[in-house]
Amino acid sequence: GTTIKYRISERKFVELRIYDILGREVDLLVNEEQDAGYYNIEFNAINLASGVYLYKLKAGDFTETKKMILLK
Repeated sequence: GTTIKYRISERKFVELRIYDILGREVDLLVNEEQDAGYYNIEFNAINLASGVYLYKLKAGDFTETKKMILLK
């Protein structure tokens, strides 16, 4: 698997979703209220093909999208 690391500055509702390169959602890793702090989320991509994926982190009004490459 792959570890996705992030930090939130105050308690917020957090969503962490994985998308394929075509923009289709393939996994929802986090969908809950979280306290401020550092987080390491394990992404188990066992059912996905090698390739480029995007992960989108939403925490309150903040949104960030990053690219990752999955190699098997």
